Amino acid sequence: MTKSRALIALMAASALTLAACGKDKSIDSEMSASLTQPVAQVALKVQKEEPGKRTGEEIVGKVCGACHNSGALNAPKTGDADAWAPRIAKGYDALIQTATNGINNMPPKGGAADLTDKELARAVAYLANQAGASFEAPPVE
Repeated sequence: MTKSRALIALMAASALTLAACGKDKSIDSEMSASLTQPVAQVALKVQKEEPGKRTGEEIVGKVCGACHNSGALNAPKTGDADAWAPRIAKGYDALIQTATNGINNMPPKGGAADLTDKELARAVAYLANQAGASFEAPPVE
C-alpha cells in the first residue's frame, strides 16, 4: 500500500505541473524593466574649444606636454634651460616655424592640426618661456 500511495502522490504532482504549463503568465513589463537596469550609465559630451581661444598653457598641457614634459622621443623637456637655450637663441619666429612644420619626431603643429597660427605661437611662447625665454605671445581675443 505504501507504493500505491507514493504512485498516487507522484501522479497528482505531475497533473498539477502539467495543468500549470498551459496558463498565461502575466509579466509586469515596467517592473521587469526596472529590475534589469544597468548598474551604471555613461554619458559622453563632446566639448570643443572655440578655435583661436586656447591659451599657450592649455595647448601645452593638452598637446605639447605629452612629449615635452617627459622628454619622450628626444623632445627638449619643459623648463630645461640648457636644452632650450640653442633653440631660444634662434628666435621666436624660428621656433614658430619649427612647430608649424614639425621637426625630427615632432609632427607639424605637434599633431594638433586644428591649432590656429596664433594658438601655436602662444604655445611656443609658453613652452620657451618656461625655459627662460621672454617671448610675448599673441593675446587671446
